[in-house]
This record gives sequence, structure tokens and C-alpha cells, in this order.
Amino acid sequence: MVSEKINEIMNEQINKEFYSGYLYLSMSAHLKELGLFGFASWTKIQAKEEVEHGLKLLDYLLERNSFVTLKQISMPTFEYNGVLSIFNEIYEHEKCITKSVMEIAKLAEDECDRKTLTFIDWFIEEQVEEEQMVKNIIKRLELFGEDKTSLLLMDQELGSRE
Repeated sequence: MVSEKINEIMNEQINKEFYSGYLYLSMSAHLKELGLFGFASWTKIQAKEEVEHGLKLLDYLLERNSFVTLKQISMPTFEYNGVLSIFNEIYEHEKCITKSVMEIAKLAEDECDRKTLTFIDWFIEEQVEEEQMVKNIIKRLELFGEDKTSLLLMDQELGSRE
């Protein structure tokens, strides 16, 4: 069983991961409405990954004979001001998730909970990858500016993500 503090912070992280799924689904719907089906597909796949992360955390708590407390998931709200603004929002969100995961690692370290620390290392690596992937998309969107041909090509490329 994990400590009460770790149980609480892990349950909060489960909620954050499920919220991330909601956030990316709302972005996906908006992008699809714009006719950017590749970007929509990319964000929908990202939503599924975030839900999987939440489930992985949930399973870990259960495996450690700890309690899972599923809380209400907030409604995502943000301004839809084009593809670049959406990906800037994604980047800022991922940085918040990274910070949250790092707080779990710090708490596990402080409590000498090596099992949780080892478990959460996977999430740290995942967050580094996700932040870099989104940052690369942002760099290309900034480079292309308002060029619709480049946006279409990028849309096709992101649509190939499986």
C-alpha cells in the first residue's frame, strides 16, 4: 500500500490525465470542424494516450492495494484561435502535466517509496517525449506562418500518426 500522501497525489494525477483526454478531444472536434482532419486525428490519438496514462496510474494504485478516488473531470475551456494557438495551449498543458509528475517523483523520493519512484520514471520519460514532439510541431507552424499549402501538407503528415 502507498502512503496517504502518495495515494492522494496519484488520484489527482489520474484526474489530470483524464482531463487531458477531454481537452484533446475538444481540440480534435474543433480541428475537424475546420477541415483539418490530420490535426484532428493527431489530437484524438493524443486523447486516447492520456486516458491510457490515467488507467495506468489507476491500475498501479490497485496493484498496491490502495484506494482509487475518481473525481469530477472539469470541462476544458480555451480560446480557439487557429492551429498554432491550439498547439501552444497543448505545450503549456504538457508542461503542467510534467510538473505534476515531477511532484509525484519528489514525494516518492522523500518518502523512500522506490516502487512508486520507479513506476513514475516511465511517466517522466513520456512527458519529455510529448513536450518535445509538440514543441517540434509548434516550430514548424511558426516557420510556415499563414501558408495554407504548408498547413495542408502538415495536416496530411500528422494524419498518418497511428
